[in-house]
Amino acid sequence: MTYGPVDFVVFEFKGNQFKGEILPALSDLVSNNIIRLIDLVIVKKDKEGKVTIQELQQAGESAMQIFNPLKADVTGMIKKEDLEMVGNMLEPNSTAAAMLFENLWAVKFKQAVINANGRLVMQERLPNAVVEEAAKDLEAVA
Repeated sequence: MTYGPVDFVVFEFKGNQFKGEILPALSDLVSNNIIRLIDLVIVKKDKEGKVTIQELQQAGESAMQIFNPLKADVTGMIKKEDLEMVGNMLEPNSTAAAMLFENLWAVKFKQAVINANGRLVMQERLPNAVVEEAAKDLEAVA
C-alpha cells in the first residue's frame, strides 16, 4: 500500500477557548479525501503553567461526537515526548490541537512515481514566512 506524506502540525489557541471553530474546514478536508487524520491530541496549559494532555478518546462522549465527522483513527502515533515538548512551547492559558495527518491528495502521484521507477530524494516544507518573503523579493525585482 502506498501512503501519502504525513505531517505533524500543532495549532495554539490563546485563552483556552478552543471551541471547534476550525472543525468545519478540517471536516471538509477529511470528507473530500484530501487528508486522513491519523491522530489528534488536545494539549492545555493553564494560567499557572500546568500542562494536561488529552487523547481524543479521553475527551468524553460530547467531544467524541464533535470530532466524529473527522474519522480520526486515534492511533496514538503522536508520542508522549512530542506532546510534552508541545506543552513546553505553549503560552500559559492556551490550548493546542496536535494533529498527525496523511496527505491523501499525493498518494496517486506518489504511486505513479514509484511505477516509473522514481524515488523521492528530497522533501521539505517551506514556512509561510519564507514563501511570503521570497514573493516580496520577486515583486521588488519586477
